[in-house]
Amino acid sequence: MAPASKAEKKAAVDAAAWMFNVVTSVGIIIVNKALMATYGFSFATTLTGLHFATTTLMTTVLRWMGYIQASHLPVAELLKFVVFANFSIVGMNVSLMWNSVGFYQIAKLSMIPVSCLLEVVLDKIRYSRDTKLSIGVVLIGVGVCTVTDVSVNARGFIAAFVAVWSTSLQQYYVHYLQRKYSLGSFSLLGHTAPAQAASLLVLGPFLDYCLTNNRVDYYDYNIGSLMFIFLSCTIAVGTNLSQFICIGRFTAVSFQVLGHMKTILVLIMGFFFFGKEGLNLHVVFGMIIAVFGMIWYGNASSKPGGKERRSHSLPTSRQQKLGSESAEHDAKV
Repeated sequence: MAPASKAEKKAAVDAAAWMFNVVTSVGIIIVNKALMATYGFSFATTLTGLHFATTTLMTTVLRWMGYIQASHLPVAELLKFVVFANFSIVGMNVSLMWNSVGFYQIAKLSMIPVSCLLEVVLDKIRYSRDTKLSIGVVLIGVGVCTVTDVSVNARGFIAAFVAVWSTSLQQYYVHYLQRKYSLGSFSLLGHTAPAQAASLLVLGPFLDYCLTNNRVDYYDYNIGSLMFIFLSCTIAVGTNLSQFICIGRFTAVSFQVLGHMKTILVLIMGFFFFGKEGLNLHVVFGMIIAVFGMIWYGNASSKPGGKERRSHSLPTSRQQKLGSESAEHDAKV
């Protein structure tokens, strides 16, 4: 009876962590869209720097209150993570600007096979036939939903290539660092958020000027825009934290596969909140295929042999125990 109870508890915590990520991710997309469309605040990189500055403040308060224990992360590992993460942020922004929406969506879909490749090469993961097929179904479904016109140019392709690989490496590295150094989500975020905030707040205004030809210090701030910026930063704390929790509890591939549920929710929320193009038949059909694929993936990857290591796993038994305790601590907080 005890094992079943433990499994049920883990499933409940996993579901709660995932719903936390979905709600905050969809929420911040809606808020940012309103901020940029209604108030003309187009400084995406600087805004992301403000997000991490707010997250840094949150982790500092939690450390002061004793919820985050002292931990160690080598400077070299921190710098590698910050490079991957910042290239991901900048690459995504530039890719969206230089590419058509259709090619941008294809680039985002390609993160799943890239993440799979990283797990196969670096972690010696082996996928069953059903797991591979379910991932393919998800890709087809989301592709039907989101991919429309597809045009590409040389600089857009380079930006998308950098965005895909840096994002995949950043998400893989979250899981890797948590396992290797037995870091909980709060602890890892406490190490990485200050470095990302500092680098993005320094580089962000210059990059945003190059992309938009507008200066963030010349923007006409008003009560409405400041309220949306504050709301965006507040939700971003939950988005950043939930991403680390989810990747720590699952893997980068699972995070990507299930993450496309957010794409579907954004389409639905965009329809209700912004009243643009409706949910036509082929979009609804794509959603059904994608949801079926996600359910299939969850079932296939959880079966014995669905997704397993071909050799020894990275953490020692002691590290696994510590990692388990860290995950439980995340859930309690």
